[in-house]
Amino acid sequence: MSKKLVIALGGNALGDTPEEQLELVKQTAKTIVELVEEGCTVIVGHGNGPQVGMINLAMEYASSNGANTPAMPFPECGAMSQGYIGYHLEQAIKAELASHNIDKEVACVITEVVVDENDPAFTNPTKPIGLFYSKEEADQIAKEKNYTFVEDAGRGYRRVVPSPTPKEIVQLNVVKQLIEHDDIVITVGGGGIPVIKKNDKVEGVAAVIDKDKSSSKLAQDLNAEMLVILTAVDRVCINFNKPDQKELAKMSVSEAEQYIKEGHFAPGSMLPKVEACLEFVKNNPEGKAIITSLEKAREALQGKTGTIIEA
Repeated sequence: MSKKLVIALGGNALGDTPEEQLELVKQTAKTIVELVEEGCTVIVGHGNGPQVGMINLAMEYASSNGANTPAMPFPECGAMSQGYIGYHLEQAIKAELASHNIDKEVACVITEVVVDENDPAFTNPTKPIGLFYSKEEADQIAKEKNYTFVEDAGRGYRRVVPSPTPKEIVQLNVVKQLIEHDDIVITVGGGGIPVIKKNDKVEGVAAVIDKDKSSSKLAQDLNAEMLVILTAVDRVCINFNKPDQKELAKMSVSEAEQYIKEGHFAPGSMLPKVEACLEFVKNNPEGKAIITSLEKAREALQGKTGTIIEA
């Protein structure tokens, strides 16, 4: 079988509206099909921060403004975002495969991911979701709805929700069956719908799992050869946005850990990506992790760009 490659695609790369997303996923599909042409079995994980926030906001607004719409629990909003993003990705990937005369199936699996109900993340929300607000708007909403807001990478204020650690991918066997047929699988969308186990049943909880960590867990469980985290930059940098900014072509585990200690990677931005890569290579020493931009994924696979992290 061709080598297994798990891609983690950022939710912010998918735009703010359905129309924008439909346009942007065409570029994503090009990248995915390029990787198929490189001889890879591609498994796609994606973020959903903007989308789940938008769905949650719309449902809240409709239910509180006399539209006779029931309030929608947060895990269900996560499931909606998986379906909506998965549908657009499926469409775009199928069209791109057809244009290359590649006969291959694409499947989106609505995926639950088990988390620990005692995870400390539940008392310390950190995962940004939804729209960007000014300080005044954020303060007003926080007062009305008891939400927590943080300043996000200089772009404004966003609501934050708990981001627990992924422990188990519920639909893992389904994903394995699909990739045995060399299908392209879209899974752990938005990091997966967070669920806790209770008496042999699972129950959704209000949180958003980091998609890089879920994609890393998936890559470990599938014993994938590679984890590729796609972001806004071609390479990871130290001293980011400073006069002595430096791009990194390679990082060993010890170097990455040292850079984390020195505070080079922003918590809401590059840090979870580097941590997810470390988790993957530590648990899969034969594997390789790459952080690069969507546009440069194929070149990164050929060793021409990107930041490679190896055990």
